Amino acid sequence: MNKLIYTFTLLIICVLGYSQPVPNVEENIPYLMTFGNESATDWGDDDFSQAFFFQLPEEYDQPFFIRVFDPDTGGEIDEIRGEFNTRCVFEVFGGAGNWSDPAAKETSPVGNYKSGTLLATRAFAENPRYDNQWFTFGPYNPAQGEYSEEFGSYIFKVICEGVSGDDGNMYRYYLSTSATENRPIEDANAFAYEYSFRMHNDVEEVAHIYPYLEEGTVSVRIRNFDWDWDGNIVVISVARQGQEIKISGEDFWADDELTVQDEEIKTSMDFRFVKASSLVRNNNVVVNVRNQFGDALRFYSIPLGGVPKYKGEVEFIPIG
Repeated sequence: MNKLIYTFTLLIICVLGYSQPVPNVEENIPYLMTFGNESATDWGDDDFSQAFFFQLPEEYDQPFFIRVFDPDTGGEIDEIRGEFNTRCVFEVFGGAGNWSDPAAKETSPVGNYKSGTLLATRAFAENPRYDNQWFTFGPYNPAQGEYSEEFGSYIFKVICEGVSGDDGNMYRYYLSTSATENRPIEDANAFAYEYSFRMHNDVEEVAHIYPYLEEGTVSVRIRNFDWDWDGNIVVISVARQGQEIKISGEDFWADDELTVQDEEIKTSMDFRFVKASSLVRNNNVVVNVRNQFGDALRFYSIPLGGVPKYKGEVEFIPIG
């Protein structure tokens, strides 16, 4: 019995330990990606800026930290073009409007996208000190964020922007209770309105993103950029067993549209990025999804309602 309890406890710790990375373990995305603003877009970044929002439950009232893994642009993880010359700036925003301002919910860095109160900023170029290492922002008080009655939580924003150079910065986040360790916050989450990320260099690995369908969603328009014809993008949901969508080649957007079924409302979709058998290395991809009104949907690191599973009946076709 004691052995069973011990095993169960370890399982809980493991699940919680993997609950706060961004990207999350269920997404199977190795790194987020932002290039310097002098880069050509055919390297996979359409606008050299990426915003993420961190959501803390209103019951949580302790200090917390936002940690960045490998924030510099240099070394073995990042993507070099000639010599490393790129500088990226990370900015943390709290306060009213950091999430609710319409520009903050857009997929391009235009208008008042840096809304809210700037809490911290730090620029990183090539620096061995931060290569394969963590840098920590904070501590912050949850009340420094923007309170959302809709979510019952406090929201903070982090923007990574390539302000010079032409190399690619690959990085990850972690929302933590500790400045020196990755310790999760129960019921916290993170989301973005557009994902810019690096694919695995392995044809066996499948990446996932999880857009959430709110009440009133009738249809969604899916856009992907610079997919490089790298296999297929397949949509799974509670009502879809697997539907392929149009994919992009190098340096252009591809658009597709899906009609939302009643069963899919208030659930997440699972977009699966399935690589081709012929390996495309270092593939960087940008994805966003909008509803019939043109509003961008949120991609949650921890999918709301859990990873969607098809609930319909599987049709078996006899052979011969």
